[in-house]
Amino acid sequence: MSLPSLQLYLAAPRGFCAGVDRAIQIVDMALEKWGAPVYVRHEIVHNKFVVDSLRRKGAIFVDELEQCPDDRPVIFSAHGVPKAVPAAATKRDMVYVDATCPLVSKVHIEADRHYKAGLQIIMIGHDGHPETIGTMGQLPKGEVLLVETAKDVSDLIVRDPQKLAYVTQTTLSIDDTAAVVSELTKKFPAIVGPHKEDICYATTNRQLAVKEIAPQVDALIVVGAPNSSNSKRLVEVASKAGCHYAQLVQRASELDWRSLENIRSVGVTAGASAPELLVNEVVEAFQERFSVNIEKIKIAQENISFKVPKILR
Repeated sequence: MSLPSLQLYLAAPRGFCAGVDRAIQIVDMALEKWGAPVYVRHEIVHNKFVVDSLRRKGAIFVDELEQCPDDRPVIFSAHGVPKAVPAAATKRDMVYVDATCPLVSKVHIEADRHYKAGLQIIMIGHDGHPETIGTMGQLPKGEVLLVETAKDVSDLIVRDPQKLAYVTQTTLSIDDTAAVVSELTKKFPAIVGPHKEDICYATTNRQLAVKEIAPQVDALIVVGAPNSSNSKRLVEVASKAGCHYAQLVQRASELDWRSLENIRSVGVTAGASAPELLVNEVVEAFQERFSVNIEKIKIAQENISFKVPKILR
């Protein structure tokens, strides 16, 4: 019996960004240098497959520094940590490696610079996300106010409307963030923004590729983790860009085939912490059920790479 035909659009760029690549490399190099076990505070990146594979090599993932022994190296995740965490590690004479993505570190430096200039900071981000906690934890309590939506801006009470700056989480929706920024500048005309947008190049590129594909397809599959902010944003972006059905899956085994029964076209992309082999797995699952024609939709070339910390070089 012949298989039904399917047009599959593969987004590019997709999957690993330079910050994720670097973070995984840091754990691998630490295991090579110091042997197992190496402790990692929080998931190094938000992807179960990646975390499980590093765990098999000897990485131990913990929630807090208190769970790490003094005599083993500890790595801080790519999302960044509050200043109190490396300070506590130093106090305990621990060997630690900071795997914070350099683009997140840029936001930390920015917030600190504004604070030293006497400005109160407003952070646009998701409450409880490790990156938001890390960025807000760079400054004393009360110096960073969090807003998630444009609606939150109307309830905001600040110390001095003339002395404000804003920063953003690096993995937000471009459009949603623009709406929040618009409300902030309307309410606080003197507010200072970042020199260069905080939302990172990888988040931006992956969202733009989805916007390109979404109106052309019956369904869009995002390969990524349910706790990955940038992956969840891709699903939202697809829906807003005109795709009637967008699904986030960690593996091909999670594909909801009942919802995909009568499709004639599908888009496939991956969040910035999802490895390419999981994308291949999803594509192969479609090839088992359909006669697939693959077309790549490429909106940018990414050739950025970040150096690993000196301690590992």
